[in-house]
Amino acid sequence: MSEESTAYDASTIVVLEGLEAVRKRPGMYIGSVGERGLHHLVFEVAERALDEILGGTASRVEITLTADGSVRVADDGTGLPVEHAGHSDGPALESRLAVLCCGAQPVSRRSLSGGYFGVGLAVVNALSGRLTAEVRRDGARWVLEYERGVAVAPPACTGPAGGGGTAITFRPDAEIFETLEFSFDTLAERFRELAFLNRELDITLTDDREPAVPRAVRFRFPGGPRDHIAEQSAPLHPDVIGLEREYSEMEGSVEVALRWCDSAEERLASYANSLPTTGGGTHELGFRDGLAAAVNAYAREQQLLTPSDPDFTPTQLGAGLTAVVSVKLDHPKLKGATRDRLGNEPARACVAEAVREHLTAWLHAEPAQATAILTRISTTRPH
Repeated sequence: MSEESTAYDASTIVVLEGLEAVRKRPGMYIGSVGERGLHHLVFEVAERALDEILGGTASRVEITLTADGSVRVADDGTGLPVEHAGHSDGPALESRLAVLCCGAQPVSRRSLSGGYFGVGLAVVNALSGRLTAEVRRDGARWVLEYERGVAVAPPACTGPAGGGGTAITFRPDAEIFETLEFSFDTLAERFRELAFLNRELDITLTDDREPAVPRAVRFRFPGGPRDHIAEQSAPLHPDVIGLEREYSEMEGSVEVALRWCDSAEERLASYANSLPTTGGGTHELGFRDGLAAAVNAYAREQQLLTPSDPDFTPTQLGAGLTAVVSVKLDHPKLKGATRDRLGNEPARACVAEAVREHLTAWLHAEPAQATAILTRISTTRPH
């Protein structure tokens, strides 16, 4: 290998300015240029708007898949500040759309867009062939237009407007993405999760791509995960068992909802700060610890298990069980290559205690329903 071929100094390093870096390496910011990355753009814009509801400045968010392949995300909040209008309360929309991570929220149990994949509106702008932002604020309507991250013109005040809110419409860049086809079902699944994990949210997802057969779904769960579990079919007992508790030991809160159904499979979904933890983690382990402790103790008390009998196995306890385990932490620690496993150690003991105490009290208060559950568990073949 020659000296010329191995030479490496500052002159060989290319510094990518602004949003050029995003367009050259999109996978570093949104995971892929396939369907996953395409949907990430929607979630990025929507979660910024949904944070307004959680912050108390908006009441609903509407996401629309339009006939021309664009996505429109609109909220009824106060409207993001526009620099040309002379506002100074927070980052101006122009900066949010042009500067990486500008306006991104810090990690917080009360924020959706401050999580581990939040990259800001600028990334969406950079990867869109066209993006238009409309702001209604202080009685005026402002419009900002961009093509591939570059402003087409200065923000324009187009006249008076009633109410408030921000609407961002973007069309992903065909030069970047392998597919431009959004999956309504994939988007609906995630927005449903966000709605039952955060009961304040009111989300409408509309598909106008086929005018002859438009469809719209509203996601709103005032009862949180319990409302979600209540919609599951073939319940073994009428009540949805639910609990909420705050723990200073884990610097956060836990919410659990569960019910056994007439099914052989277990359906357990866990979340940390509204992010799916498909790899499990300490909160899931705590849930299983508390579940086993409560059910086994009650079974022995009712003499369904003798002193010499082994405890029910996880397979027996899980048969037909549908559950949601959600923790919201001030300092979440996610592990794994895709950061899908919770590592906060105090969460295990706290979740276990909450589940054990609440489920024990419920079993004693509802003996008929408890009998149905224990009969099902005891007749399930152990593994």
